[in-house]
Amino acid sequence: MPKIKTHKGTAKVVKQRKNDYKIGKPKSRHNTGKKPSSVNRKNRIGSNLSKADQNRLKNII
Repeated sequence: MPKIKTHKGTAKVVKQRKNDYKIGKPKSRHNTGKKPSSVNRKNRIGSNLSKADQNRLKNII
């Protein structure tokens, strides 16, 4: 039985915490110089991944 490979695109965006997963906001990766600073500040916060998505992504990460 081969090993399950980590999906590198997902692993770069989703970070595992103690009990849940943290995911960044979209449109915060590049071209941030032309965006308003208020948008960049809001994108720094991130958000939690829902329980349904957590169960779906457990094998990938």
